[in-house]
Amino acid sequence: MKILVTGGAGFIGSHLVDRLLFMGYEVINIDNFDTFYSRETKLKNIANQLSSKKYNLIEADISDYNVMKDIKSIKNIDVIIHLAAKAGVRPSIENTSSYFNANLMGTINVLNFAKENGIKQIVFASSSSVYGSNPSVPWKESDLELQPISPYASSKIAAENIGRVYSHLCDIRFTCLRFFTVYGPRQRPDLAIHKFFKHIINSEPITLYGNGSTKRDYTYIDDVVAGIISAIGYKNKNKFEVFNLGNSHTISLINLVQNIEEVCQKKAIINYLPEQPGDVEQTFAD
Repeated sequence: MKILVTGGAGFIGSHLVDRLLFMGYEVINIDNFDTFYSRETKLKNIANQLSSKKYNLIEADISDYNVMKDIKSIKNIDVIIHLAAKAGVRPSIENTSSYFNANLMGTINVLNFAKENGIKQIVFASSSSVYGSNPSVPWKESDLELQPISPYASSKIAAENIGRVYSHLCDIRFTCLRFFTVYGPRQRPDLAIHKFFKHIINSEPITLYGNGSTKRDYTYIDDVVAGIISAIGYKNKNKFEVFNLGNSHTISLINLVQNIEEVCQKKAIINYLPEQPGDVEQTFAD
């Protein structure tokens, strides 16, 4: 089986590609090495993959359809796993158009590429952010009361919806996986667990927005990879489906800090700041 992965040099993508290569699949990775965090970090993520004869890295931006059309030279792709996106809730408020260009137009380009090349299956990385401020927890996929409060979340909902349209019009199986706060080795440096460990170990202050009561449903990277791989083999009469990939257990921000303090055997130096626009009170997967 030949699998096209978009965003395969990032945190989740590189772990997924490791697993796919281990399972014997041929993998094409398209990544634009977005400057949201360093190129060196991403190259380190994929260092071992570059020596594999079953791995092909293409440095390109999927939001440019001329680039996507040029990839037509790659034949016989069985599945696209579409992870590429601009990440981050707070930055999306400041630069909304770039998020919709990458997350929505990028997805449309991937869908058109699939349609024109006869690729009948796409697994799409969505986000728990789409549930937004919906107070009815735990969040169920069947709950249509999505209440996004950030442009990032809105861009993910828009991408899910255009996937639904193409699944209907083009007979493409489009499976949406809503990730809930993924953590583990190679986690992005802007995310809380990574930052907190780094600063607490180095006796540097950390910043908490609000009073520390916000809660997240943390999901370990290996479980997310297992979910993605299960989605590859999943077949159902429905061409469009949505699944939560979460832990179904919430942990408060202050409890997270306390756990990291225990691991590091150091007390955190905490600066409290007001809650940030776009941040939700909790995420909680059914």
